[in-house]
Amino acid sequence: MFQFSIYVRHCASLENAEVHKKRVKSFLPRYGKVGIICITDKQFGNIELFYGNKPQVPNTPGQQLELF
Repeated sequence: MFQFSIYVRHCASLENAEVHKKRVKSFLPRYGKVGIICITDKQFGNIELFYGNKPQVPNTPGQQLELF
């Protein structure tokens, strides 16, 4: 087992992801382990989720809004 919990954060760009990676590195737990993986929107969209023994149809994505 690699992890006990998974947390997801969408980053609009690789530069934005680097900012968040640095922030996470700044408060790592003393005896804990943290892994960070960066994947593209397309790769994330290809994730298959299974609950029990039969695949679940993913929820239709909501409209993404961007505020300036």
